[in-house]
Amino acid sequence: MIHLDTNFLIQSLVPGSHADQQLQLWLVSGEDIGISAIAWSEFLCGPLMKADQLLAEALLTTVEPFPIADARKAAELFNATGRRSRSLADCQIAAVALRCTAPLATINRADFKMFAKS
Repeated sequence: MIHLDTNFLIQSLVPGSHADQQLQLWLVSGEDIGISAIAWSEFLCGPLMKADQLLAEALLTTVEPFPIADARKAAELFNATGRRSRSLADCQIAAVALRCTAPLATINRADFKMFAKS
């Protein structure tokens, strides 16, 4: 299972992009593709064409919920990484991926690098 960050999902819908090519490789190899409910809600905020939403839904194996244990982990990550402005959603997305022991595909690796050892 590979989890997608919002920005990776958006880019994967751009034909020929690096994210699109990588996603196609994962799908051909039979990899399950998931996303956290946090990243999914960001994606749904758009702007979004209905066709893109339907395509994204077809690609995803699961939308992982955000239970209380993930909320605790996200708060821990947020506090441990300096309470950076606008980083709470990244902490929430990272918490879900960590619980699922799933690699996180993202365009902005620097945003998540600090969570790799958490």
